Amino acid sequence: MQVKLRYGCGDLAVEMPDKVEVVTARFVPGVVDETTAIQDALRAPIGSIPLAEKVKAGDRIVIEHSDITRATPNARILPVLLAELEAAGVRREDITLLNALGTHRRQTEAELRAMLGDAIVDTYRCLQHEGTDNANLVSLGETSFGHPVRVNRHFMEADARILTGLIEPHFFAGFSGGPKGVLPALAGAESVLTNHGYAMIGHPNATWGHTLGNPIWEEMREVALMTDPTFLLNVTINARGDITGVFAGEMLAAHARGCAFVRAQAMVPVDASYDIVIVTNGGYPLDQNLYQTVKGMSAAKEIVRKDGAILAVSACEDGIPAHGRYATILAEGGSPQGVLDLLAQPGYTSPDQWEAQVQAIIQLHADVFVYSDGLSDDQLRNALFTPCRDIEATLTALMAKYGPEARICVMPEGPYSVAYFKNVIL
Repeated sequence: MQVKLRYGCGDLAVEMPDKVEVVTARFVPGVVDETTAIQDALRAPIGSIPLAEKVKAGDRIVIEHSDITRATPNARILPVLLAELEAAGVRREDITLLNALGTHRRQTEAELRAMLGDAIVDTYRCLQHEGTDNANLVSLGETSFGHPVRVNRHFMEADARILTGLIEPHFFAGFSGGPKGVLPALAGAESVLTNHGYAMIGHPNATWGHTLGNPIWEEMREVALMTDPTFLLNVTINARGDITGVFAGEMLAAHARGCAFVRAQAMVPVDASYDIVIVTNGGYPLDQNLYQTVKGMSAAKEIVRKDGAILAVSACEDGIPAHGRYATILAEGGSPQGVLDLLAQPGYTSPDQWEAQVQAIIQLHADVFVYSDGLSDDQLRNALFTPCRDIEATLTALMAKYGPEARICVMPEGPYSVAYFKNVIL
């Protein structure tokens, strides 16, 4: 049978045995009219009065939005939100769009225009968060976990603070969106490092679909509440990128409603583990680099057996990437166990350590092969992976290794559809 794998901006058609089981999210059609759906959500929000009643003329507004590594349809969401604010009397010159980079790299002018649309970039003040820019960070003290909190100054000095974003399953925060729009999105680098620290990442509840009881998400919630967000506007999308749901209002209530919606459509129960799992990273924009591709591997790890095999398929047009510390940590560790030993050293802290830690945990559980046109064999080996240049040939070899009765699963949408065992309570 032929299976289409989401890859870059298109698909890869791969021939696979008929016995392969395919895991995909339950398809939910897009809303009939996206503009109307967003307007309705802003005017009849969850746990809040309408947005227009929460702002007034003269208010300085900061709107946080996702960066280019996320599939959030910013260019379709933000114009509706901006129109609603202006209809309430807010002046354009009092509105700031803030690109929520966390510890990611800044976007280029061309990338900003692709994300937001020319009209927004040409009309509004557009800033980019920098987690190491001390002048633009405000201290809020410490969390109950004893971790430092600094948040973007522009966000904190606004009269109204609006969070936007996409709700989807997340490999250690449970779900994206909601409070994640503040931490890590608008936080100081040290707040990201401690929230994504070794013990936090290693907690058993820091995984797909878990929020309550997950220390990473619970600290994100605590920090977000410290900033007193005025309003939340989150959406969900299907595999075609259509908006399937709009969740607006009080941050926690609206986010909880959206998480329940996503859990029902994207969390897929399976009966038993698999010997081999083939997984993508959901195509562009999530499969831009190897660092992000760990998310797809993590989704596969949920259902692959101990000492099984994961074959990750990801375009990685942005390489490893060249920026950040991810590749350096892998090189310093030298092996999956070496990476964990390095990160476990008392006092060790480094940007991007969380991705290396999750990768190491996956690789101690299963062998990981990577197919990517954006990376050389040497780059993949240096990142501790086994290169794959022919998906069908690698699958044939793995089937020979695990025998004729090998259970095989393919996840063509990557982490946009996450499988779990039926007996697990989410």
